[in-house]
Amino acid sequence: MLIDLQDGELVHGENFSLFAAMSALEIMDPKMDSGIERSGYNSIEEAIEDGVAPVPLSLDRTLDVQRSIDVMDHLFSCEATWHKGHTLAQTVFTCIYLMRMERTSSHAVLNSFCRTLRATCNAIISVVSTARTHEEEDLFTMSFGLPLRDEQDDKCLSILNSVEETISRQLRACKAQALSKKKTLEDLESLQDKPDLEEDYCRSLLCRLRFRKHFYHVVMCMRKPHGRGLELARKHVASCLNELSLTLKSQEFLKSQSNIMLQADENCTTASGCQPVGFDVSLNSRLLSPAPPRAVKVLSWSNAIRYFEKLLHDLDVICALSLDPVLENVLHFTVQFQKSVPDLVPRAFLQQTLLVQDGKLYGQNLFSDVISRALPLPDIIGDKEFQMNEFVVQLGQLVVNLLKILCTNTAWQRRKLGKSLQDWSTVSIQLELALQREFGETRNVLHHENMCMRVSKQLLIWTQEHAYWVASRFLTLGFELDLYSPGEYCMVYWYMYVVFTKLIEKMQLRVLASNETSRRKGKKKRDHSKDSSRDMTFSSCLLLQCYVLLSEGLSMMLAVLRNESRSFQLPSIFNTEQERFMQHFDLLQKARVPEHISYYSFKESSSRAGITDLVKYNFFKEIQKITPSLRGSFASEPEKLVELRRIEQVAEHNRIALNIINQVGPGDPSLRVSFEFTHHPHFAVAIVKRS
Repeated sequence: MLIDLQDGELVHGENFSLFAAMSALEIMDPKMDSGIERSGYNSIEEAIEDGVAPVPLSLDRTLDVQRSIDVMDHLFSCEATWHKGHTLAQTVFTCIYLMRMERTSSHAVLNSFCRTLRATCNAIISVVSTARTHEEEDLFTMSFGLPLRDEQDDKCLSILNSVEETISRQLRACKAQALSKKKTLEDLESLQDKPDLEEDYCRSLLCRLRFRKHFYHVVMCMRKPHGRGLELARKHVASCLNELSLTLKSQEFLKSQSNIMLQADENCTTASGCQPVGFDVSLNSRLLSPAPPRAVKVLSWSNAIRYFEKLLHDLDVICALSLDPVLENVLHFTVQFQKSVPDLVPRAFLQQTLLVQDGKLYGQNLFSDVISRALPLPDIIGDKEFQMNEFVVQLGQLVVNLLKILCTNTAWQRRKLGKSLQDWSTVSIQLELALQREFGETRNVLHHENMCMRVSKQLLIWTQEHAYWVASRFLTLGFELDLYSPGEYCMVYWYMYVVFTKLIEKMQLRVLASNETSRRKGKKKRDHSKDSSRDMTFSSCLLLQCYVLLSEGLSMMLAVLRNESRSFQLPSIFNTEQERFMQHFDLLQKARVPEHISYYSFKESSSRAGITDLVKYNFFKEIQKITPSLRGSFASEPEKLVELRRIEQVAEHNRIALNIINQVGPGDPSLRVSFEFTHHPHFAVAIVKRS
């Protein structure tokens, strides 16, 4: 019996629920049904029979070269689009030549290019899959049964080198002909039929083939264990950038040879502006059953060039990393690297091929040894008992997870950092209880026992310090993600002030312990590297003190404006201020970071804020007393000097704004204060106006 379905009706089983409807597919809906929108071809073979992907690309040899370059350029744009998070099936493998590689065996240029591209894609998928950073772009690694690998792909470089050498000889012959002014080329077959265009076409092909070769080398060198291929990878990165610039220069010539009405550069996927042959965007649509079809707009050729330039610069930064096993330096590098907003591929390379390789830092250093280096104690690196300690094993895994988290995108990073705080807090509590249980009632202990106590205490301090570091990163990322409204700045800066204060406290305890260790050694030979490390820790404490003063100053300024002018008050239409507090800091509260801190602590602190105290303590002026001494310490670190300059600018602007607010009076109805992030991404500058 046939039943007509009306609009809004649904065929479902007895166990169907509204929750299940979220995963239901609507048949015949173009947005849901992956098979509804496709070309007139039912298969790749049918498209080939209809002449969509001819080999050769044209019987006219000049046109064949032009079309080959167009195919390379469009594949280049598709590859960049894939890197941005779209599927292989809807980007790179919309090329029929890639789907049926055996058909191109008679076309050496196209065959060598496509094989090397496919091998590169396969290697990148392996890196991203192992790093698991693809969880944020979960379609990136799906192959959908596409022909990603072939036995011949192992020989892709030898095939490409052979083609490159042939074209290079042709280019040299063209240059020699131009010098001798001969009209014919001896012993060499030209690429195409127009001698006056031969040299330009040779150059256009060579730069594309060489970029493909060097980029493949970059990927393979960076995959070598223990960072052994990084130096060579940097050389290939430089070669890639050089070939990209030559590729860009070839655009003018290729455009001059196209006989069509040119599109705008932002829409063209080829340098010439021509539509490439051999592509069909809908042939693979039925392979996308795990996900609804998505409209994919392939990046323009010029945007693809810019993407690869940034990608190569990011990879170069990774390759330039000194394999220093000091954890603080590794964390600093990773945070600085994320400021350039790297895409998925460089973040995957940073994590999987460098930071966490075979469960070791750089594939060389056990994380237990990395932790032991951070403790200000006599050399216990390599100590088997220390390595097997259950707390050290747990902390080593936490460090591994932390490095992996720092390599994810900003939104995922903040979410995962908040959740990881519970683990740091749990280990910290367990360490504290174990310390009390083992040594709490013992005063006079043997030297060996005293050493165990010192190791336990320093491990506890180190754990608490890094818990507060994670909390500070969690809070500051909220500004980068625009999660805080101006009415919430007061509570956020107050919480930052508390966390930064605790972080300094733990760092200072570690420095004191380091000094105590040095004193115990007496007149033994000094370790200048450890002295230098202590100096840097002291400078880091001073920089953190600047953050403390900025956070406290901004929190009090906002509290004064709330108390005396009723500005920056949270609207209570949907939720209360306390609910907002819990929404932002619930993960920190559950992890008890810091302890004994609640909404009521914030409320009590902010309600007492007055303009008199704010002017009296003048936190912004105090910063200007600290920064001059830090310039010398950071003389060899340009990134920290830039950060110092930003802090000085925020402090100076807020000091001036505070003076104006004090002179006018915070309760003056004509006073208008707003906050902007013009000098620093995390610390706002007060803008004062009078209406």
